[in-house]
Amino acid sequence: MADTAKEVIVNNNEATSRMEAQVSGHTAFIEYRRSVITITFVHTYVPPALEGYGIGGKLARAGLEFARSTGLKVVVVCPFVMSYIRRHSEYSGLVQSESPNQSA
Repeated sequence: MADTAKEVIVNNNEATSRMEAQVSGHTAFIEYRRSVITITFVHTYVPPALEGYGIGGKLARAGLEFARSTGLKVVVVCPFVMSYIRRHSEYSGLVQSESPNQSA
């Protein structure tokens, strides 16, 4: 499984609003919501059989790189993605800072 995890390919499935990775018959994903200027990472799911192989990190990195390459600001709801950004400060500049006078 460790060799398989190294070769994980993450795809952006825009039809389902998910970054997805197919590994050993399982699907791991990060759900997102996209607007014109932001991408909100909502939930990360890694099947128990795939936990501990760094697949969640590969998903987070792919989502954040997608945001960077398309000029989207990142809104983080998912605790896993927030934790990933804290550990990888090169992505902290992508996070949208909220202003008190912003309206929803």
